[in-house]
Amino acid sequence: MTDTMFLEPEHALLRDQIRRFVTADIQPHADAWEEEGRVPRDVLRRMGALGFFGIRYPDRYGGAEMDTRATAIWAEELGRSTFSGVAITALVHTDMASVHLFNAGTDAQRDRWMPGIVSGEVITAVGVTEPGAGSDVKAIRTTARRKGNDRFVLNGSKVFITNGVLGDLYCIAARTDPEAPPAKGVTMFLVEKGTPGFTVARQLDKHGWRSSDTAELHFDDCEIPAANILGQEGGGFYAIMRNFQNERIVLGAMAVGEAQAALDLTLDHVKSRKAFGGVLWDKQAIRQRLAMLQARVTAARHLVYATAMRDAQGEDVVKEVSMIKALCGELVNEVMYDCLQFHGGSGYMTGTPIERMTRDARVQAIGGGATEVMLEEVAKRM
Repeated sequence: MTDTMFLEPEHALLRDQIRRFVTADIQPHADAWEEEGRVPRDVLRRMGALGFFGIRYPDRYGGAEMDTRATAIWAEELGRSTFSGVAITALVHTDMASVHLFNAGTDAQRDRWMPGIVSGEVITAVGVTEPGAGSDVKAIRTTARRKGNDRFVLNGSKVFITNGVLGDLYCIAARTDPEAPPAKGVTMFLVEKGTPGFTVARQLDKHGWRSSDTAELHFDDCEIPAANILGQEGGGFYAIMRNFQNERIVLGAMAVGEAQAALDLTLDHVKSRKAFGGVLWDKQAIRQRLAMLQARVTAARHLVYATAMRDAQGEDVVKEVSMIKALCGELVNEVMYDCLQFHGGSGYMTGTPIERMTRDARVQAIGGGATEVMLEEVAKRM
C-alpha cells in the first residue's frame, strides 16, 4: 500500500521479512500475552536475532545501517499486526529509548550496551514523564545532585513508563541544576536495573496496549556513577526534543498500520455479513464511508513516508512530524470508531480483534505528544 517512489528495494525486502515474522511469531500467540501483560523475552530476543532491533544502528553493533524509511516500515508493520501492545514494546526499545544512548553516549557506553540492545538481550526504557509534568519536559522535578566528583544521587518518580517492568537499562531525565533555566538544567542518565535506590514501584493497569508493561519508577537516594551521564550535563532537554521527531514518525507509522489493518478486517466483514437481503457492502453509506477512510489513511501514509525520506536526507521536518503525530493519532481513532460500528454487536465483544484494536488506538492521540500539543507545534511554524 505504500507508494514505491519513497522506497528502495531493500525496504521492500525488510517489509516482507517483518510481515512474515508478525504472521508466524506474533499473531498466533499474542492473545496470551495480552492476558499476561507482557511480551516474553524470548520473543524479543528473536526480534533481535532477525535484525529488527538494529535496523538503524551501525554494523559494528550488529545493525543494518538503514534509514528513517526503514523505521517507518518497522512501525507500520508492527501496527498492522493488530496487537499494538506488542508493537509499542518493541518500538520503545528500538526508537524511543535506546536512541538516547546511541545519539548521546560515549564510545565506551555504546560499546558496552549497544550489542546487547541490538541482539535483544538488553531491553531499554526511557523515563521522562512524571506525575506532575506530562508532556511538559521543562516541568521535570526528578533531581540528580552531585556527590563528590564521581557520583550522582537521583530522587524522584517517573510514571507511564513503557518497558518499565521489563527493562534492563533506563534512560532517565533528571534536573541537575535547579537554578538554571528549565531548558538548560536537565540531564539524561543511564540507570541499570538493580541499582540500589531504584525500584519499579508498581505495574500500571491500562485501558489498552495490554501486552505492553507500563510502570511507575521511584528513585530514592539512588547513586549512580558520573560516567553514566548521557551527553552533556544540562543538555538533556535538547536531547529529548531531538528524539521526539523520530518518536513521532514512528507513532504515526504505527497508527497508519493499525488503521489499515482495521479497514482490511472491516472490508472482509462487510462483504460477507448478511443483512437486509444482501450483505453490508451493498449499502452505499457503508461503502462510501470506508472508501473515504481508505483515501485518508493512504494520504496519511504518504505523508509519513515522504517525511521519513526528507528526514533521512537531513532536512528539518519538525513541522511535518508534528502534523503526522496529530493527524495519524486522530485518524486512527476515527477509523476504529467506524470499523467497530460496522462490525455491529460482535465488534463490541471482548476478545474480538476490532474491540481490542479500538481500545489500543485511543492512546495514539495522547502518548508521545497529545494532539493539542502537536497542533501548537505546527501553528508556531505556520
